[in-house]
Amino acid sequence: MGIEDIITLAKNKGVDVLAITDHDCQAANERARILGERFSVRVIPGAEISALDEETGRVVHLLCYNPSCPDRLEELCKQNLAAAKRSAQLVVMKVAKLFSIPPEIIRRCGQGATNLYKQHIMHALMECGVTDSIYSDLHDRLFSEQSSENILVTPSYAPVKTVLDNIRAADGISVLAHPLLYRDDTLLDRMIATGVDGVEVWHPSADAAQSERLLQKTRGAGLLAVGGSDFHGMYNKTPLQPGDYTTPEVYLNEFLNFKNKRRRQQKKEAELGADSPRR
Repeated sequence: MGIEDIITLAKNKGVDVLAITDHDCQAANERARILGERFSVRVIPGAEISALDEETGRVVHLLCYNPSCPDRLEELCKQNLAAAKRSAQLVVMKVAKLFSIPPEIIRRCGQGATNLYKQHIMHALMECGVTDSIYSDLHDRLFSEQSSENILVTPSYAPVKTVLDNIRAADGISVLAHPLLYRDDTLLDRMIATGVDGVEVWHPSADAAQSERLLQKTRGAGLLAVGGSDFHGMYNKTPLQPGDYTTPEVYLNEFLNFKNKRRRQQKKEAELGADSPRR
């Protein structure tokens, strides 16, 4: 969907504050801000940045919200997109060979996007009559890490710590996206130890009880708790619209005040350091 369509849809659903977090891309943020002002929706700029968990070799998604210096993320996003493109090309060739379809059909389904993703590939397989839905058994066979027949090629993304350092350098807020999707009980603890600022607690992958457990752990670690619909338009796994998963107001206010609080803390620490006796 176009940015204006997303903001209009969100506005009609009663959303007052909206974040646009494209994968490894900040290109939509300025236009989203301008359109948000037109529709009286506060738009938080951001990106969903891919990172490599070096302990497991798996991809982790880190949301970066409200960076004051977004240009400091551009090189990282550029490198990630290039890595993803190289991996996607290999996957496309595997699919073309498996199902005897022209690679051009797959590439056409991803036209206009920053990269080719598995949803585009499944879309192409639908068009060619190989499957009748995007999230079919075939999807799980091809793209599930648990499948012995998967065709996944992991991109060479930057390590988690490097991504977090870049987000801090950009004066952004780092949030671990959809923690339950990784099916790794130790990941959240490692992310807390590495210094992430918050956790996506309310998300389609978590039911009410799971969200409550995530909230307790997040608050216990002194981190921000946020919500997100993970809206992908026609590529949603289940019926979903902006506003179906939100951040409760008390946690939203904490999120919106977080950077000011961090600056005050940094100033206080700097002043204490300056007052310390020198040897």
